[in-house]
Amino acid sequence: MKQLFFLILTCITVVAYAQTGLVKGRLVGEGEPVEFANVLLTTVSDTSTVLQFALTDAQGMFTLDKVPFGEYRLINRFISYKTITTALNINENNSSVDLGTIVMETDAAMLGEVTVTAQRRLVQKTTEGFKINAASNITQLGGTATDLLRSAPTVHVSDEGRISLRGKTPLILINGRSSSLANTNQIAASSIESIEIITNPPARYDASAESGIINIILKKNRQSGTNGALALGAGWGARERINVTVIINHKTEKWNFGMAYDNRFAMRTRDIEASRTNFALPDEYRIEQIRHDDCYEQLQNLKLNIDFSPNDKNIFGFEVIGNLPGIDNLESLNSAIRRQNNDLASNRNRYSEEIERSKVVEFALNYNRKFTDDRKKLSANVTTSIKGFRQNTDITSHMLDQNDVFTGAPFYERTHNYENVYLSNATLDYTFPVSPGAVVEVGGKGQFRSMTADFQMAKKVENDYEVNNAASDIFKFGEQVYAVYAQYSGFIGDRDNPRWQYGAGLRAEQVYNRGEMQKSDDNSFKNNYINFFPSANLVFFIKSDEFIKLTYGKRINYPGAGQLRPFTDVTDSLHQYSGNPYLKPEIIHSTELGFNKEWEKYSLSSILFYRYSQDVIRQYSELHPNGMIMSTQQNFGSAVTYGLENIIGAELLYFYSANLSVSLFQSRINGTIENTTELTNNAFCWYGKLINNFKWRNSRLQLTGIYNSSTITPQGKNFANYYVDMGFQQQLGKNTHLGIVLTDVFNSMKSGFDLNTPDFYRTNTRKADTRAILVAFAYTFNSAFRSRLLENRFSIE
Repeated sequence: MKQLFFLILTCITVVAYAQTGLVKGRLVGEGEPVEFANVLLTTVSDTSTVLQFALTDAQGMFTLDKVPFGEYRLINRFISYKTITTALNINENNSSVDLGTIVMETDAAMLGEVTVTAQRRLVQKTTEGFKINAASNITQLGGTATDLLRSAPTVHVSDEGRISLRGKTPLILINGRSSSLANTNQIAASSIESIEIITNPPARYDASAESGIINIILKKNRQSGTNGALALGAGWGARERINVTVIINHKTEKWNFGMAYDNRFAMRTRDIEASRTNFALPDEYRIEQIRHDDCYEQLQNLKLNIDFSPNDKNIFGFEVIGNLPGIDNLESLNSAIRRQNNDLASNRNRYSEEIERSKVVEFALNYNRKFTDDRKKLSANVTTSIKGFRQNTDITSHMLDQNDVFTGAPFYERTHNYENVYLSNATLDYTFPVSPGAVVEVGGKGQFRSMTADFQMAKKVENDYEVNNAASDIFKFGEQVYAVYAQYSGFIGDRDNPRWQYGAGLRAEQVYNRGEMQKSDDNSFKNNYINFFPSANLVFFIKSDEFIKLTYGKRINYPGAGQLRPFTDVTDSLHQYSGNPYLKPEIIHSTELGFNKEWEKYSLSSILFYRYSQDVIRQYSELHPNGMIMSTQQNFGSAVTYGLENIIGAELLYFYSANLSVSLFQSRINGTIENTTELTNNAFCWYGKLINNFKWRNSRLQLTGIYNSSTITPQGKNFANYYVDMGFQQQLGKNTHLGIVLTDVFNSMKSGFDLNTPDFYRTNTRKADTRAILVAFAYTFNSAFRSRLLENRFSIE
């Protein structure tokens, strides 16, 4: 009897389980996956009764399983989008329902009816890397793109703003394109929507991304009606600083007009201490230098954009961006030279007033074509930018006695460095399906750059300045880059829930450049490079939110105009710099193996990487018999870097979440200079960043801790640095926010380097006024901007 009972029970269970189905799909809004959207399954008669609930993942995917046979309503809901309701009938003939890609439409009216309860994640995983959401980083309020990158996972930023990924310089793009505005110190953080990090880019990206790509996406209005925002900030470090941001947009069914203006004015200080020991120069055995800078920085940006959509298939866009940066730097440098017996050989002070101004304007024309099949895409882009740079420096030098008192008459010098740069780009990209599970991407790009640099040094003789012809010249540089690419991508399994994804591509680039000096033909050069760059990737999905990815890419580091420019900068007579017109491109081979997993409250991204470089370009410093060090760029033999990167996200408590990133890597440099001087260096390096987020009611607190270990150079190392930033944000009303930021809380951020060679040992440490407090007030009207209010979860009042 018991056996019969269990048999009947088992049959009922099997039949009940068999009479269930599955519903899946993917939500997309404005061309991007919609993450954390609400997916509700309800009855037909009562949509307020929720039978099943799910949240979309980072790719916009959702799945509801074990749904009993019957008729239902599926509701897709997310802030600023119109709710979508779909009728479902799940039965034995339709037990697995694949809704495919569901496109959500924006709904500006809805923004006025929501209360934000959680910010969008600071770090979001993408198919090619990850994205940093600028609005979620409140510790860099009033800063620049460089400040935002300081807290970006895997990115290293030096105290002077030099950016690197895994020890090498990435390619900086603005809205996906090359730009003269790619100086991250000149892009206000308030104008940035997000920052994309791509460590091993596919074939459609420029091959010059030697360590990856950092793509800065500027804000653009996507809400209907008239929108605006005003932000005011004031701060104090060693000196005062202020910033203002004004944004106004108006969007109709077919037109989108936008204007944004921001500025930043800051006074800063910096102190540098340096020393050098010359082992083979007893009369100039030790040099001690102390430098102090008082700097006034100014930056103004103006952006205008017009988008026109005559229908839902075509979008035309026009942008104009103007940039006015400037720096006034007052520098005092004391240099004492001592003999080997410690007697004072000479002592002098150099005081310089350096005035720097730039004007940059960029025009961009964009076209995007949509098709009924969303796998098919066409885009074209043309940009032109013009940059004018002017730097004038007046130098006054005094000899000092052993008590640092001026002696004798002063010595006057004057320099100027003028540059005019013209840069144009034209790109065309087309994607089309070749089978139900594969697409082909093809495209081409042309880039044209010209630069004229005029450097002059003059010495005052009696009442007039006489030009030093040996240290003055005009350098002209021109470059043309032509590129074509093709990439094949596909999947195995369901399109919205594949088991495998794969891709392979090839890019070809032809580069012509030439440079010439006006006064001398000895250092003129002409280069003609053609290279082919294969890339490939393979992704295996263990689950929809768990996958393993393997990638390979070949990249190149072309020498830049500044590295090739052959004349010598003699502003500091003890430490001079010259370009090298004989540099060869650096070739890089990069391989990555990554694992990604997302849980309800945790996420993990872990990447093993290996990079091999040939003809590595690095700076080389050499001591001359007169006690002067000449630094130039040189090709070394090879470099190997391999390591592990981890990004961990966690929502530990309802009021606390954290993001931890750790990069561990081994670097080795092996090479020679002119086949005579052997240079080998090897070191283990690591970077760590911990971002803590606290939230309660209408308040947010963010604490960011950063540690960067020392890194190697062919002749020495860069010192480690560490610091903590803190930000607080309070919502004062429906459209008003107050922010307070304290940077470098413990005033610990400093940096430096040392060089250790058989001829000399040199060390340099730098400390700027990095500890500062900034108070900012922000007001938005009508509807808030997507970058500020497009959040992960919401509640309807």
